[in-house]
Amino acid sequence: MDAENTYDELKRAALLDFPDIILSGIITHGPLNTAKSLRLFMSDGSFLEIWLSGEKYSYHWQRLDGSIYRHDNAPHKKHRHIMTFPKHFHDGSESNVKESNISSKPLIALHSFLEFVELNLKN
Repeated sequence: MDAENTYDELKRAALLDFPDIILSGIITHGPLNTAKSLRLFMSDGSFLEIWLSGEKYSYHWQRLDGSIYRHDNAPHKKHRHIMTFPKHFHDGSESNVKESNISSKPLIALHSFLEFVELNLKN
């Protein structure tokens, strides 16, 4: 499946399964009009950006207060101590890094992360 179709499938699933927290979504495009990422807009004004490229991924939730929550697998040397390296989770800030057990399957990962977002939006 190509990137455009993958992002479209994720967008449809997010809007269908999380209508209380997701207002809309767009697929962003880069050079040559290729799909670059999926951006989901949340009910509180925040957004979730999903970037997938081969085996690499990033699920990045940006809050209005500047806090970030991101699962990604960029192999930063400074995170080698994390048991799930290169997978890691930025919990509230770039510097607060923890283990990440998010699935490598995009649809499962999306649902897991949106459950986390939904729980945090309700609190």
